[in-house]
Amino acid sequence: MKHAVKTDLFASKAPLEWAIIANGQLSTAQIPIDKEGQVVTGGIEAQARQTMENLKHTMEAAELTMDHITQVLIYVTAREQLPVFNKVYGEYFNAPYPNRAAMIVAGLAREEMLCEVVAYAAVPQA
Repeated sequence: MKHAVKTDLFASKAPLEWAIIANGQLSTAQIPIDKEGQVVTGGIEAQARQTMENLKHTMEAAELTMDHITQVLIYVTAREQLPVFNKVYGEYFNAPYPNRAAMIVAGLAREEMLCEVVAYAAVPQA
């Protein structure tokens, strides 16, 4: 059985949830959009920060912390964006860090998006 995590993030018209919990795991994908659903401007640093803030908000909505995250998949649209993303990313985690992979992709769902994050977190059993 799965259930959605209710967040204050923009309610997408696409058939998706911002996060799902099932079998003791939270699964989420986050993008650099604001509360109005607009991709933030200001380049990769601003987009990375918005994406990570959306991730943090989602974790808090699920009554979890960033320390519960076990794996992160990072997508950026250019190799030179990765060091900037890494700098922002490092502000949100403490050791031991989640396992992670970073991919350079040709594009994301919205043309103006420069990054996206997929994350998985362990949900403590009650």
